[in-house]
Amino acid sequence: MDVQKQKSPRLKRIQVVALSFLMLAGIVNYLDRSTLSIANHSVSQELGLTASQMGLLLSAFSLAYAFSQLPIGAMLDKFGARVMLGAGMFIWSVAQLAGGFVGSLQQFLVARVFLGLGEAPQFPAGAKVVSEWFAMRERGGPTGIFVASSTIGPALAPPILTILMLSFGWRMMFVIMGVLGIAVSVGWYLFYRNRNEVELTPSEVLYLADDNDSDPNANAKLTWAEWKSLFQYRTTWGMLFGFMGVIYMVWLYLTWLPAYLEHERHLSIARTGWVVVIPYIFGTLGMLSSGYIADGLMKRGMPAIRSRKWPICAGLIGAGAFTIPAAYTPSTTMAIVYISLAMAFVNMASGGAWALVSVAIPRRLVASLGSMQNFGGYLGGSLAPVITGVVVDQTHSFVNALLISAAVAFAAALVYMFVVDKPIESHA
Repeated sequence: MDVQKQKSPRLKRIQVVALSFLMLAGIVNYLDRSTLSIANHSVSQELGLTASQMGLLLSAFSLAYAFSQLPIGAMLDKFGARVMLGAGMFIWSVAQLAGGFVGSLQQFLVARVFLGLGEAPQFPAGAKVVSEWFAMRERGGPTGIFVASSTIGPALAPPILTILMLSFGWRMMFVIMGVLGIAVSVGWYLFYRNRNEVELTPSEVLYLADDNDSDPNANAKLTWAEWKSLFQYRTTWGMLFGFMGVIYMVWLYLTWLPAYLEHERHLSIARTGWVVVIPYIFGTLGMLSSGYIADGLMKRGMPAIRSRKWPICAGLIGAGAFTIPAAYTPSTTMAIVYISLAMAFVNMASGGAWALVSVAIPRRLVASLGSMQNFGGYLGGSLAPVITGVVVDQTHSFVNALLISAAVAFAAALVYMFVVDKPIESHA
């Protein structure tokens, strides 16, 4: 590396602080999403809720989360990650804390809606932070690290939240998690700075710059017309529809894996709680590997878009390919092996998708594009629990539900392969 391209100690500190807080916030994010699932039985008993009412309560978060993505991305690009992610964390943590004091279904619905609204900035903000503080040639690795919180959180949730609930009750579990999130939000606002809030030295500017990362409008304010114009690009639509396939499979396993292991594979509830951790360990490995694979391909001369696109395609194809034998094998052990491999591959695709955001568009628009991708992903993801439930009710088996998920993954791979082909240029 050229001497002028050396990373300064201050830049290293900024990157470490940013990634540490993004990882911590992401883990808290997923722990908070999981509290209601862990406390499902206790909440429904105490509040006298039917299964249908619990389903409504569980879906309130994901719908609010999905539909808040589009405005959140534009606000992130306009106001920056420091304010928007800090405010988002504070709002979702207050909503989480409030969940410990609800007395009715209506009050709980309001709390869950605000939880979804508050959590909306998390991943678009992460993509924006990485695009601001890492050069394009090295963004894959840190993207994989902060997105890995989406697999580490669900792996940690069952033991941590169960211990809290058994020790202090479900209401205090909500309160403790809310207080923790508020503390993280304050820490983020105090210690993180947007790139335009830091006076960089010429050598730091040179380190962060890439020949293919120059944007003459880097400091221009986002306009409504410019945000709307992003929908004119086939790359935007390819990422939106492609990510639907990624999150469909992610949410299939997130919402139905415990029930699958209990009812299809006849594991006890206690054993299921520990077995579920195994696929998420593999998912974390897949997530972490995605960015480093992408960075390695780019260092070998592959264009930025392709270096991100091909790991996504490979991840989706691998996820579908291992989900099929998981559906048919009579062996519980082999089913867990196949599902673990499928989780590794689909999370490699998920990490690659976020790495793609950071190179597909100038950094001042990264959050807007990331939120559009996430909007599509969670619309697709919201269908997975419903479709799976209908199929299982009709067939009394998870086989067809898993096969549908594999087909969706293959279709998404084709979308990335043939629709996502070139970066989006700024026209401010």
